Amino acid sequence: MTIEIPREAIIRGFLLHSGWGGAALEPLAGDASTRRYIRLRRDNGPTALLMDAPPKAESAACPPDADEAMRQKLGYNAVARLAGPDSRRFAAFSQALAARGLAPPDILDADYDQGLLVLEDLGDDLYARAMAGGTPELPLYEAAVDVLLALHATQAPPALGVIEPRVPLLTYDALAYKAEVDLLVEWLYPLLKGQTLPADLRAEWDVLWQKALSAIRVGTHVIVLRDYHAENLFWLPERHGLHRVGLIDFQDGLSGSPAYDLVSLLEDARRDVDPVLASAMLQHYIKGAGIRDRHFDAEGFASDFALLGAQRNAKILGIFARLWRRDKKPGYLKLIPRVWRYIERDLDAPALSDLKAWFDKNLPAELRIAPDAK
Repeated sequence: MTIEIPREAIIRGFLLHSGWGGAALEPLAGDASTRRYIRLRRDNGPTALLMDAPPKAESAACPPDADEAMRQKLGYNAVARLAGPDSRRFAAFSQALAARGLAPPDILDADYDQGLLVLEDLGDDLYARAMAGGTPELPLYEAAVDVLLALHATQAPPALGVIEPRVPLLTYDALAYKAEVDLLVEWLYPLLKGQTLPADLRAEWDVLWQKALSAIRVGTHVIVLRDYHAENLFWLPERHGLHRVGLIDFQDGLSGSPAYDLVSLLEDARRDVDPVLASAMLQHYIKGAGIRDRHFDAEGFASDFALLGAQRNAKILGIFARLWRRDKKPGYLKLIPRVWRYIERDLDAPALSDLKAWFDKNLPAELRIAPDAK
């Protein structure tokens, strides 16, 4: 007979073993994931963060050699190539980012089997909080773009980390992209229209997205962090260079287009980014990439930026609707109008004219609002 040990007892044992047994525990605000973070504070002042990622809280990630049929069978996490419950991925990405001169939190101790990590505490100055407190936006966004330029200077490797076995770095492929955009028609469309998407419109949706996604001009695959935005970046002005930008929430990363993380940054679902600033930062990236590589395809990159902007924002609209209806988290609904504004701008790209027509016909402007949280 197996005796299930309560999670809190496991955590207490881990903290005692890690030298943080007597620390005060201060839970931090949660996000849309199953992970939680707790600040550990000793009487004499030193702090750290506990990352609690229960191994059984999410469906398992798919094996790296899984074909499409197996991924579909395993469920959404496998299809979209999300990390699943393995905290080793966080450690592997942290090591890879640090090796590239970037600033993820140091890992002070770990129990990977239990999904527990003690991390360096990067403080409270998330980008969003720093800018809300009056820190000028331009230098923060320039620093964040410079981090991406540095990260994209080397090709994505097939695997990450020094822990054996190393963690495979999977590709952000068409199946993953399509599974994400389908969240919009599976979760948001029924809320706005009061019915599921008819089969003929779903068929049009499928064809249009397959055509659009096939036009992505990735070029060299790079490490894609996947959620690179103002509430996952820390402003650390006491440090120098790239280390002024602290990085978290990168365990779902993949190998893919260099445009994706720039979209995450400049089309931030949680805060308004001035279109003038966003345009300037897009040009800042293009200029930096052109200096590094005289063959850099600026036009292709700008096209990918719009296409992946539409893809990411469609996904986010679906996720926010799902968080409300399935997970009973209505707070995300207030963010939906901002994401609609982003996707409308993305769909103005000439290459996306057919998709724009589909949205205009089936989800017209008057429906592009947040559903009522009833």
